[in-house]
Amino acid sequence: MMLKALILSGEGINTEYEMAHAVKTVGGVVNIIHVNTLIKNKKILHDYNLLIFPGGFSFGDELGSGKVLAGIFSDEMWNELMTFISQRKLILGVCNGFQVLVKMGLLPDLSGHQKATLTYNDSGRFEDRWVYLKINPLSPCVFTKGIDSLYLPVRHGEGKFITDEKTLGYIAEKNLYAMQYVDEKGNLAGYPYNPNGSIMNIAGICDESGQVFGLMPHPEAYTHFTNHPRWTRLEGLLKPNGLSIFENAKKYVEGRL
Repeated sequence: MMLKALILSGEGINTEYEMAHAVKTVGGVVNIIHVNTLIKNKKILHDYNLLIFPGGFSFGDELGSGKVLAGIFSDEMWNELMTFISQRKLILGVCNGFQVLVKMGLLPDLSGHQKATLTYNDSGRFEDRWVYLKINPLSPCVFTKGIDSLYLPVRHGEGKFITDEKTLGYIAEKNLYAMQYVDEKGNLAGYPYNPNGSIMNIAGICDESGQVFGLMPHPEAYTHFTNHPRWTRLEGLLKPNGLSIFENAKKYVEGRL
């Protein structure tokens, strides 16, 4: 089976073309579809096996980052999303897309009730930097299987993951934290390695099935070695490891993961 991705666009989403390039680079096919088009033609979703909520500032971050788009999908697309997931298909949310998945209650537990949020960075400013990431080998996350570490850019003002003790305990017990911010030696560390102050240094989480994954770093922004900030000094030594997230999605739909 071929990887077929539906990538949302419109209403302030602004990384759909980078996402499309990443999926195409690993051999998948892509259709970029406006949010309103999908809402009006819900069954379109089932022509695909990967739904991507890209980054950006959906609806201008009115009411909070990702809140409006989360409300629309909760009201208009919830049943379709549940069917999509039950068919063992994949959902990826990056940055603003992660905020949407959390605020509609798709993450961490598909409950439809918001149990966590991504709020203002501890620094009080927009953070645009590259971060080291450690992958949790015990996580069920499809997108991170077989990956040890990543080096990816973040660019957000509201990326601090917080939740209550009960939900955090659930996330920890089930190993739903798929990736954490670390220093260059792989150790948990504070700012600037943790760019936002996320609890447990959480950079991305999944649901128990591992099919739904949200993360603040941008894998679609590191798909060629020249994307790396030090590529002129490290040329020949770099692998654009943002692609590994999309390669895993491809392996999964092909039955190789």
